[in-house]
Amino acid sequence: MILVELWRLYVADKQIQGFSPNTLKAYALQLKMLVSEFGDLDITEVTLQLLKEYLAKQSGRLKPSSLGHRIRYVRSLFRFAYEEAYLASNPSLKLREPKMDKRIPKFLIEEDVIHLKISCLSLRERALLEFLHTTGCRVGEVQKINIEDLNWDNCSAIVNGKGSKQREVYFTTKFKVWLKKYLVSREDSCKALFVTESYPTRRMAIPTIRWSLKRLAVRGEIEANVYPHRFRHTYACQLLDNGAPLDFIQGMLGHEKASTTQIYAQLRGERRRELYRRFF
Repeated sequence: MILVELWRLYVADKQIQGFSPNTLKAYALQLKMLVSEFGDLDITEVTLQLLKEYLAKQSGRLKPSSLGHRIRYVRSLFRFAYEEAYLASNPSLKLREPKMDKRIPKFLIEEDVIHLKISCLSLRERALLEFLHTTGCRVGEVQKINIEDLNWDNCSAIVNGKGSKQREVYFTTKFKVWLKKYLVSREDSCKALFVTESYPTRRMAIPTIRWSLKRLAVRGEIEANVYPHRFRHTYACQLLDNGAPLDFIQGMLGHEKASTTQIYAQLRGERRRELYRRFF
């Protein structure tokens, strides 16, 4: 069996498991690079040494996090081949990810959030900004949400997270007012919660959401780099500052592993330092 044939079987398996199209698109790129390096050779010819030489070539050009992603893909592909009995042994079993420095998530201070809100010129901008700030959702979750996913009575929404896992997120009464104003102002029948300004019948794409925030940051003269995931970090930071336990934050963010949430434990001290540097 050649690599491309293995890929077809692999991607079908991941689609059944509910992997998102974006994840599969990223995996397809990894396969393309693997085939570019090896040629479309038979999978039985792939050895641990061959994989190590391929990854060693990438190590000088990639950040440790990017190299780690590439290694995880290679391990996933050949683990699948081994578990499905297409290979007698797994050549990627002993591959190890590079050590990475612990990075503290970047958040927005309250002053920047206020400036962003003041800079909103449309109801859609304000509603989008408030949704990101009060729910801590991933940008992909925001992009996919529909109006019917909202529960106005208890100020909540059902979002589809990674691996098609659903969870309930909550928003404030203040945001509820902004969101209703935005929806009342719309004259389209699109089911998406957030639509484009130019084509109101079209759901906002992720790049459009990112661009909208960048435009707000420029308008508000915000020095910090403003992007959707930074609101997620800010949300977690605010929960932590208000005394929320890490297991609660884990559930609100939709983290599968507690270790993913543990990084926010460092935020309390970092936030104090950031505020000190900003105001002293």
